[in-house]
Amino acid sequence: MSKALRARQDMEKERETLQAWKERVGQELDRVVAFWMEHSHDQEHGGFFTCLGRDGQVYDDLKYVWLQGRQVGFWMYCRLYRTFEPGTPFLLKGCLTPGMPTPQPPGGEFLLRYARVAPPGKKCAFVQRTIFSECFYTMAMDELWRTTGEARYQTEAVEMMDQIVHWVREDASELGRPQLQGAPAVEPMAVPMMLLNLVEQLGEADKELADKYAELGDWCARRVLQHVQRAGQAVLENVSEDGKELSGCLGRQQNPGHALEAGWFLLRHCIRKGDPELRAHVVDKFLLLPFRSGWDPDHGGLFYFQDADDFCPTQLEWAMKLWWPHSEAMIAFLMGYSDSGDPELLRLFYQVAEYTFCQFRDPEYGEWFGYLSREGKVALTIKGGPFKGCFHVPRCLAMCEEMLGALLSRPTPAPALAPAPVPARRGAE
Repeated sequence: MSKALRARQDMEKERETLQAWKERVGQELDRVVAFWMEHSHDQEHGGFFTCLGRDGQVYDDLKYVWLQGRQVGFWMYCRLYRTFEPGTPFLLKGCLTPGMPTPQPPGGEFLLRYARVAPPGKKCAFVQRTIFSECFYTMAMDELWRTTGEARYQTEAVEMMDQIVHWVREDASELGRPQLQGAPAVEPMAVPMMLLNLVEQLGEADKELADKYAELGDWCARRVLQHVQRAGQAVLENVSEDGKELSGCLGRQQNPGHALEAGWFLLRHCIRKGDPELRAHVVDKFLLLPFRSGWDPDHGGLFYFQDADDFCPTQLEWAMKLWWPHSEAMIAFLMGYSDSGDPELLRLFYQVAEYTFCQFRDPEYGEWFGYLSREGKVALTIKGGPFKGCFHVPRCLAMCEEMLGALLSRPTPAPALAPAPVPARRGAE
């Protein structure tokens, strides 16, 4: 067989694999969205229930603001409504309020009415004194504006965004979290990476806002990049405010999934800026490095926490496998491959995706289990709770389906690599 014929056959096989994964991901997205639409809507008081058992039964009616914002705005329901075909029945069901002429996602007005508490009109309710409820509130308001065209939602998003920036860069006293005497000033990676995500969100459809927050985006990227420590050999979850390694367990803490999520946030940033050198650095330090250190060689899957010096982590759940790091890894590797064409990144996408679909997916009731033991056994049967809502899974599936579709639509076939296993079609279970 000639080299040209073999190469063509390899490319055709690779396209078949990409198509099979696109179909598998799209079908799973439908099932996940249907689960939340059927079980999470509070028809009496508005908003969404997020504490759902395996079969969708509500076991706690407490409503967490950050999960309300996630479900309203980012990938459920507004983003899906805008990104995918508006006539799709399962999206219409979640996006339209009966009697309204324009899409009105359930929960938007619920957030406006109840989310902002003390100080009056500023802080959003949450069980921790952080900025994350406000961040997802901002996402929800921005997506509501882009879906409905109502300017009041964008005004709300920008006002909250500017308040968040004030807390992060100028004065955090209103967060109610005073700096204790003798405690080190810590910068967790979550803060600048979350702000970077908001910069991309608000500037995506508005050039004026993109220009307004351009400097903030660069600042956030620099702050995230300073978490690469130890001569580039570790991504640490916490550093000092001046970008130095902290002592003790706090300073040695690593979260592979969080580094991978930060990685694709940074990838979007440097792709938009057209900086190939920074893109290569991000792939090396925020995709490949945390995956190689964080993948469990014995049982597969990503560890939740690690210690940079290989001490036993202090978090009791350190060896568990959680849904969201694997969702973020799928996005990161597929985005990295889409941008670079590096076949190693596509191979890693297949590796993570196969583990994720086999271990987390619930073929009986839908949605994904969130918490597995190190060996991959289901540790908690709940589908939602204080931290797991309708966000990471549908975001992952929607973004991956979109990227796989873009890869398949390219006129030049993707680079050939060793054949990956073709996933089983739905119905073959």
